[in-house]
Amino acid sequence: MSGSPLIVLDRVCKQYGTTPVLRDCSLAVARGEIVVVCGPSGSGKSTLIKTVNGLEPYQSGSVRFDDEEVGARGTDLPRLRTRIGMVFQSFELYPHMTALRNVMLAQVHALGRSRAEARERALALLARVGLTERAEAYPADLSGGQQQRVAIARALALDPVAMLFDEPTSALDPEMINEVLDVMTALARDGMTMVVVTHEMGFARKVADRVVFMDEGRIVEDRPAAEFFAAPATERAKTFLSKIISH
Repeated sequence: MSGSPLIVLDRVCKQYGTTPVLRDCSLAVARGEIVVVCGPSGSGKSTLIKTVNGLEPYQSGSVRFDDEEVGARGTDLPRLRTRIGMVFQSFELYPHMTALRNVMLAQVHALGRSRAEARERALALLARVGLTERAEAYPADLSGGQQQRVAIARALALDPVAMLFDEPTSALDPEMINEVLDVMTALARDGMTMVVVTHEMGFARKVADRVVFMDEGRIVEDRPAAEFFAAPATERAKTFLSKIISH
């Protein structure tokens, strides 16, 4: 992890009407770094990571990705989003397309790859997430964990330089969570830059370089993962951790 940070948020503020959602949030993520963002519901976690690829506009501050200002008027957001993979809570697969076609689609339309190239890449990625045998299955015939793994393969198909995960396991049954976390852990080992909103503290403890704890739209703590779990600096984080880990 060297050079300038890949992702930089500087005093970002956002509100819906008169309701503040992000309050002076600053964060830098180095290339190859794994950052877990956690905190209670409504603390601004999902909004924070969605500012990185322009899905959430912000009223003030700055968001830069690879030295490009995300919120600038001239920024080509569709092009930028090909470089930033995004995996949501809901899988958002096209129900009328097979897993293979779901992973092929954006390659053809966003990157201009031939169908043959897109198919080859899609098959390789489905193998990477352990779904070779389900390539021709439709989403309705896949488990939630399998659908989320297809969604990860689809995001990786555009060859992103960073991945954003917005509570990727929150819609899954407990027995399906680990199969998704295992894929994410493998990505981390391969050096992918990742910002992950999650309540899975076991994953955070095992994989994260840093933990960002948010409350009421503010970044309350931003510390190395080992330090955060050993001794949170704030009472709010201690209370949150005690509830999450005991649960």
